[in-house]
Amino acid sequence: MDFKNKEYIDKIKELAKTKNAVIFAHYYTRPEIQEVADFIGDSLALAQQATRVQADILVMCGVHFMGETMKILCPDKKVLIPDMNAGCSLADSCKASDLAEFKAQHPDYMVVSYVNTTADVKALTDVVVTSSNAKKIVDQLPKDAKIIFGPDHNLGSYINSVTGREMLLWNGACHVHSRFSLEALLQLKKENPGVEVLAHPECKAPILAQSDVIGSTKALLEHTIQSSAKRFIIATESGILFEMQRACPDKEFIPVPPEVTEGVGCSCNECEYMRMNTLEKVYNCLLNESPQINVDPTVAKKAVVSIERMLSMS
Repeated sequence: MDFKNKEYIDKIKELAKTKNAVIFAHYYTRPEIQEVADFIGDSLALAQQATRVQADILVMCGVHFMGETMKILCPDKKVLIPDMNAGCSLADSCKASDLAEFKAQHPDYMVVSYVNTTADVKALTDVVVTSSNAKKIVDQLPKDAKIIFGPDHNLGSYINSVTGREMLLWNGACHVHSRFSLEALLQLKKENPGVEVLAHPECKAPILAQSDVIGSTKALLEHTIQSSAKRFIIATESGILFEMQRACPDKEFIPVPPEVTEGVGCSCNECEYMRMNTLEKVYNCLLNESPQINVDPTVAKKAVVSIERMLSMS
């Protein structure tokens, strides 16, 4: 480990102990952020874990909507985020004002929203879902229910295909999961015959069609741990490769590269918003207890209903 990183990690842990703070990190953050975290997981699992810890301060190393979800579930705790500019292309693709207008145009529809949304959108939602429980929850809804599903069109399309529903899909997408290269994936499969392809359901349908296992980030991680296979092709944000490798040091994980855009490609699929979390920012946010996440109480009161409904149906 880099010596400077080690120094920061030691300082952060000491400061967290002094301030009775707990640090949470999403699977997609930098390896050193995952190293310093007390808990690592997906967005909802981290928010749920936050409700169970005895702490005065919660530091959410992820993106803005994750901090909001944590604050909604833990209104009496101080929730910090290392960089307030760490947004989410998927959450940004569905603004509350646009959803409200769309709902008005479809008054007899209920709204099912992915957890990757703002607090304002959750407040307009009937039930929240995650990539791991979306099918289970949609299956429990009345067969004749008219449903708006948003904001991830790829995930909604996948859920439609496995449930037989015809939900009305919002046209949003994760900029990372939607840019995997089908051509590159086919080439990787050709070069690695018999190797399983693991994909997140936020990927486009052609990528999913070439995949052996489709599941949430946590589900993909658990599959690699439980499988007797030694090599995997992975189509999801590359941050999870750190935890996969840490859990399975004797296995090989091959990331699917992104499509080349305007003649320029990159070597891996990383969320630049997640990468905005750095050890220096974690240290400073703990030291200064800022930036702090706050959610309007009226919005939070409505939003928590959709989250609690999901929890009761999971």
